[in-house]
Amino acid sequence: MGKKSLLLAIFILAGTSAFARITRTNPDSIPFSPPVSYDAGSHPWSVYCADLDGDNYPDLAVANWGSDNVSVLKNNGDGTFQDAVNYPTGAGPASVFCADLDGDGDPDLAVANRDSSNVSILKNNGDGTFLWAGNYAVGSDPYSVFSADLDGDSDPDLVTANYWGDDVSVLKNNGDGTFQGAVDYAVGSHPRSVFCADLDGDTYPDMAVANTNGNDVSVLLNNGDGTFQNAVNYAADYYPISVFCADIDKDGYPDLVVANEGFNTVSILKNNGDGTFSEQVLYATGRNPFSVFCSDLEGDGDPDLILADYYGDNVTVMKNNGDGTFRDAVLYSAGFRPFSVFCADVDEDTDPDIVVANSGIPSGVLLLENLTIDYLRGDANGDGVIDIGDVVFLINYLYKNGSAANPRWRNDANCDQAVDVGDIVYLINYLFKSGSHPGC
Repeated sequence: MGKKSLLLAIFILAGTSAFARITRTNPDSIPFSPPVSYDAGSHPWSVYCADLDGDNYPDLAVANWGSDNVSVLKNNGDGTFQDAVNYPTGAGPASVFCADLDGDGDPDLAVANRDSSNVSILKNNGDGTFLWAGNYAVGSDPYSVFSADLDGDSDPDLVTANYWGDDVSVLKNNGDGTFQGAVDYAVGSHPRSVFCADLDGDTYPDMAVANTNGNDVSVLLNNGDGTFQNAVNYAADYYPISVFCADIDKDGYPDLVVANEGFNTVSILKNNGDGTFSEQVLYATGRNPFSVFCSDLEGDGDPDLILADYYGDNVTVMKNNGDGTFRDAVLYSAGFRPFSVFCADVDEDTDPDIVVANSGIPSGVLLLENLTIDYLRGDANGDGVIDIGDVVFLINYLYKNGSAANPRWRNDANCDQAVDVGDIVYLINYLFKSGSHPGC
């Protein structure tokens, strides 16, 4: 199509009203794009975001309990993802963690296999492809795996929460991505989640463990060498299933956030500054929260709460008031049976997005892109104004191999999650036909 014909077609289309805008009302002032789903394996239970191929964009690793594999979805650089590539694991993978286990600068994968009671190590070839590097036995039914330098030798070690073992297993790294035999530590009844953080301020990572049948959280302080003191238990609500450590009140000490699946609540236990914790404060969530994550969604410096609500088929977002107290829950649709949630800036626009592992059928991973950063939608060339230059920019981008402005939301004038001729039409209507201003 010649340039004159293309422009003529555009002006003809501009007189139509075929391109409707998509709007979203968000009473909590954190706007998210409509969810976009990507296929993974069967019944994904865990998702983790990390730059797996070295291009500076967060990719996805997904543990698929139903298909005994882990899916890797590479980021195209704009917050969209390539088709999943699957790698075999042990039986019933329940949790995945990304860390540079062998010290070569590339994130590897550690996968806790619930049904085979072991951890699979998949080493990164340096380009986001992976090679199986062995299984390591842990306690019975590991539901969660976490990686941290527990013994201070600069190598990431592993810890698993073992549901039927009522314990956690610690596997020390030999320095090359191979691991010593598991050492087990008793915790509460039926642990489902483990998180490592320096809770007592001595620079060594400690452990917090959510115990579902114990209705409590176990805290195990590190002796400084990767061995741990006896667990101290703190009451949570009914059926605590996920724990996250973050400094929610900005006093310099990591606090505990616990998702309680049984009573649809989240527990906040504030750190006293020495690795002991105050009595829980409860907040209502969506239905049956299975996973909790803390991230500053709105850019005010305070960690907010994000929970995957399994039977609610949504994610709960609770904004931090700045002092470790939280506003009422706001729910966002998140596919079918969300099991796990993770936050990362997948579209490189500086605000964290939400990624959810959906374990129902159809299963997969769901992306909700955070639109908090206030770019001028329709300002495709990024010069701060919406004018004919943006129309020309989009024509060059779509038909002349021109460069695309980042973030891509600038280009998506009609908010339909695609950059195409509809955006050109929308801008022409706005500039010359009294059409609506670009925005969602």
